[in-house]
Parts: sequence; structure tokens; C-alpha cells
Amino acid sequence: MFWYQQPSRSSLKLIVSTSTWMKNYFEEGYSEAKFDISRVQMNLSVMSIKNVTSKDAATYFCAVSDH
Repeated sequence: MFWYQQPSRSSLKLIVSTSTWMKNYFEEGYSEAKFDISRVQMNLSVMSIKNVTSKDAATYFCAVSDH
């Protein structure tokens, strides 16, 4: 699974890649200190943003790949 952030008037930015067989991989500029990712079920993931500020205003997307 992949979590993306899209700030207003900007392109999608990958936050984190996650899978059942590996640790969450955060892209540069993002970390587990800010974004809590949990895998509730095989096909269900939840992302929480800690200590939300106005800088976090964006649209967030989740994408799935079975490759």
C-alpha cells in the first residue's frame, strides 16, 4: 500500500510504502514521528497524522498494488 499527500495546487507526494512483509518505508521529509500507519487487515490500512498543524492541510490518498 502507498500513502500520498497532495497539497493544494501541487502534485502528489509519496509519504510511505507499506506491506505485510516489510517495515514501513517513509520517503525523505516524512517520518513515523508524524504519520502513524497501521495495517488493520490484509486489505485495510489506516493513516493518522500526529500533532496536526495548518501545514498538514492537503488531500491524502491511499493506493494499492498487488505486485
